[in-house]
Amino acid sequence: MFTQATADEIRKVAAEFGIEPAALLAVAEIESGGDVFAVIDGRQEPLIRFEGHYFDRRLSGEAQARARAEGLASPDTGAVANPASQAARWELLERAAGIDRKAAYESVSWGLGQVMGAHWEWLGFPDVDALVAEARTGAGGQAGLMARFIRKSGLKDALEKRDWEAFARGYNGPGFRRNAYDTKLAAAYRRHSGGGDVGESVGAPAERTALLGRGSAGEAVRDLQRNLSALGYPLAADGIFGRDTEKAVRAFQRDHGLDADGIAGPRTFAAIGEALPFGGAGGWALAAWRRVSRWLGLRS
Repeated sequence: MFTQATADEIRKVAAEFGIEPAALLAVAEIESGGDVFAVIDGRQEPLIRFEGHYFDRRLSGEAQARARAEGLASPDTGAVANPASQAARWELLERAAGIDRKAAYESVSWGLGQVMGAHWEWLGFPDVDALVAEARTGAGGQAGLMARFIRKSGLKDALEKRDWEAFARGYNGPGFRRNAYDTKLAAAYRRHSGGGDVGESVGAPAERTALLGRGSAGEAVRDLQRNLSALGYPLAADGIFGRDTEKAVRAFQRDHGLDADGIAGPRTFAAIGEALPFGGAGGWALAAWRRVSRWLGLRS
């Protein structure tokens, strides 16, 4: 969930680029999960992801051999794993920059829009350092990079038409359906275009979409979290569908032979209903399940 200050910065960028604010907020939410900064050595820094195959392609000779030997580069996509923590990722970037700074910065996706540093020239920056500096100015700079990419790649029209499938294919790639990117984007747009501030829109009733996924919030999410906890997937029942809830949903889906897409829909709720211990202390779970079933239009 974005803070009001972050949401306002994204709206300002949307106005500058002639993009509907709710649409840009939706893309930012799905790309970032609502997380904008990491604190690194006391500084707020953009979230990053290092791509070792990009780094490998930008090196040659002794530099490439050294990077491969140190586990920083590989010709194979995904062979260089990103550490779980942002602090460790920044340390990895620093090590790579010690071999070739320009190549290292080009091999990172920067900020809430996950824009690759390698696009610096295409996006109109004089060098990769200028792109990185923009990302490090704050949420507005990160959103600006994302908006530049959307405009340059010809995806602004898809946003204006709310053609989520076309936008998802262009921004997320041809495999966008594997993580239901277009569906999540449409749901996020509905939340952000519902009026009020971002806190209100993110907290809008989840039953509007008949699906619960990243960014959903409210009593339906809280019930889902309680039910998953009762089934051995411990979660804080805070009513916000974030990364931990998505991880728990995926785990439950895998364990019960469902498509592990991290989205709680009718099949997932039906499986939860069958697995819940309805007797004794589980009575509250039955009530919760019935409530969610009504919201999703299922039989209790």
